[in-house]
Amino acid sequence: MIELKNISKSYDSIDAVKGVSFSTEKGQIFGLLGPNGAGKSTTIKMIMGILNPDSGEILFDGRPLKKVDKDKIGYLPEERGIYKKLTVREFILYFGMLKGKSRDQLDVELERWLTFFGLHEWSLKKTEELSKGMSQKVQFITSIIHDPDIVILDEPFSGLDPLSMDKLREAILILKDKGKTIIFSTHVMDQAEKICSDIVIINKGSAIVSGSLSKIKSSYGSNSVVVEYDGDGSFIKNINGVKSVINYPRYVEVELEDDSFCNSFLQEVVGKLTIRKFEKVVPSLHKIFINSVEGVGIDE
Repeated sequence: MIELKNISKSYDSIDAVKGVSFSTEKGQIFGLLGPNGAGKSTTIKMIMGILNPDSGEILFDGRPLKKVDKDKIGYLPEERGIYKKLTVREFILYFGMLKGKSRDQLDVELERWLTFFGLHEWSLKKTEELSKGMSQKVQFITSIIHDPDIVILDEPFSGLDPLSMDKLREAILILKDKGKTIIFSTHVMDQAEKICSDIVIINKGSAIVSGSLSKIKSSYGSNSVVVEYDGDGSFIKNINGVKSVINYPRYVEVELEDDSFCNSFLQEVVGKLTIRKFEKVVPSLHKIFINSVEGVGIDE
């Protein structure tokens, strides 16, 4: 579907994107990941033709991406906006018609998505009357109302409550099942790990990790454990054989020096904490992200 070959973009002396390559497939949720300022949004803007790359190629179905192909792409930018004086229905239909669809073609999709998100009673209200969560749902609908083949979502869950996040995640999976290609851009690894099959992690404009998420995780070995507990777990970082710890309230992900420390580690924590869960796992995407980015460094 979309393939990037050694894409680069600079602003004066700043290399925003440096030789990034990746490809996506039909029916795939692809994670474009990285810390804030890594070059994700610049990469997306080059795909959308908002910015021109200094070098490299962007291909659509194996050929150079053309202006006409943009109508087959839906885009939800990170910096979102609405036309406040339009009604919800007018706003969505306007964007659909910009993509070359007739009102009759759009009405069927519009009714379906308004029903899905529970927005029917708001369809004739001005968009300025919407809550932030409802506004984001409406803007998501505008990005897919023309039934695109590729959907690019830049931080789509930002600011949503858990119920709205679940509903939007369900919508993304519906699109995937229909054979749409989803490019999902975020710096929140927990979100990406739940829905992406393949990823690229970008830092300081360069791709530092890429490929199948399952293969990437397995390549990091299985010398990690997660522990859910009650008590004071501050001592865990000092246990013999512990390489690193990611702390959460009442939960830790621990990277061990190697597998041989697993039993002795368990004995140490059982004697000092009330264990709710103990599981040997491959590293989380969060852990892989931290290890990868720390190795390159993050701009302040």
